[in-house]
Amino acid sequence: MRRLQAFKFELRPDGRQERRMRRFAGACRFVFNEALALQKRRQEQGGKRLGYAGLCKLLTGWRNGSPLPSGGVAAWLADAPVHPLQQTLKDLERAYANFFAKRADFPRFKKKGWSASFRYPDPKQIKLDQDNSRVFLPKLGWLRDRNSRGVLGEGKSVTVSLSGGRWRASIQTEREVAQPIPRGEGVGIDMGIARFATLSDGTFYAPLKSFRRHEAALRKAQQSMSRKVKCSNHWKKARARVERIPCCIGNARRDYLHKATTTISKNHAIVFMEDLQVGNMSQSASGTVENPGRNVRAKSGLNKSILDQGWSEFRRQLEYKMEWRGGWLPVVPPRNTSRTCPCCGHVSAAHRQTQARFECVECGFEENADVVGAIHALRVGHARIACEVGGTESPAAARRSGSFRCKPGLSAVGISGLYAGEDLNAPRASGPAGRSASGYCAGPG
Repeated sequence: MRRLQAFKFELRPDGRQERRMRRFAGACRFVFNEALALQKRRQEQGGKRLGYAGLCKLLTGWRNGSPLPSGGVAAWLADAPVHPLQQTLKDLERAYANFFAKRADFPRFKKKGWSASFRYPDPKQIKLDQDNSRVFLPKLGWLRDRNSRGVLGEGKSVTVSLSGGRWRASIQTEREVAQPIPRGEGVGIDMGIARFATLSDGTFYAPLKSFRRHEAALRKAQQSMSRKVKCSNHWKKARARVERIPCCIGNARRDYLHKATTTISKNHAIVFMEDLQVGNMSQSASGTVENPGRNVRAKSGLNKSILDQGWSEFRRQLEYKMEWRGGWLPVVPPRNTSRTCPCCGHVSAAHRQTQARFECVECGFEENADVVGAIHALRVGHARIACEVGGTESPAAARRSGSFRCKPGLSAVGISGLYAGEDLNAPRASGPAGRSASGYCAGPG
């Protein structure tokens, strides 16, 4: 089994190397903007858009002193390595492909000082010395790094980026691993705000709320920056403080998501998750001038909470980690997941008397609404697999779906201790809350 994995380290360049990296990142941004301006001009004139090979030919001329689309010459581009500049043109080609596939907006020009990065795609030009904690990159030489872990596999490419005032190198590797065998039973997951993720066995992960914790500090730093004279020394220092806070927010969020997804992927062979359209759910409710929206302030707070949770990143991490461990992450439709009773199957909006509590109006079943949604996702997922298999037994379908607990024992999971608390592979005669095995209800389906 071939596995692609990236290892990210912080670089410790000297003054000369840092100046060179800033120039290389600026050259990549300059080439991207020139190529984008050329493509837009050709489109306005009714010409055909150039491909990656055509842009590379123009890049060779620009490096040799040929006129640029915007006028003038840029022979200084020859000081930067050619491969990162070519990779910038490949990024532009990918941006156009995503736009035509309706996966992203139209490519935009890159601003100076934001998202500075460049990529070395040739593994023959990259050297890694893990014993001495350093990496060799063309036209930069040996750079010291904080080697916090060993790099596994053969290096394929290196991406150098600037974030929060610190340079980092992401080394993409490739290696062969044995085919993993999945462990644990199937489980459903319901995403929420009060509870970040709730599993069908009753375990839930408390939300981190990394943005909410730093929101006041970020607001004060932005207010302080707005009072400074733009481009002055004090303004630059205030801007550096503003950039560091979002970096800390993102690092904390990614660390929490990695811990949660690693725990889930290790303990479950198949995970059913709702197919949530986060982009649609977090749209603004302001409306237009002719048709203004309602409850704009409340919807704005909800959107902020949704985006603070990182649901899309959670799904992305969980998907590839399940694949690494031989598991599977199918998605199910999110409709009526928290309105369907897991015992009698009755569907009604009246079950949700409050946002967190579920009480069936037919059979009187009571439970947390997130747990009910996770159980419904698990059942719908198994039913869809059974229909798709069509009588053919697959490893996912052959695995026992397990019974559904009417009163599952709940255990909050925090940041420091993300282990769920019980061995899911071990046989158990009673539930976590002391219920006997007969205290389970299978329900319809």
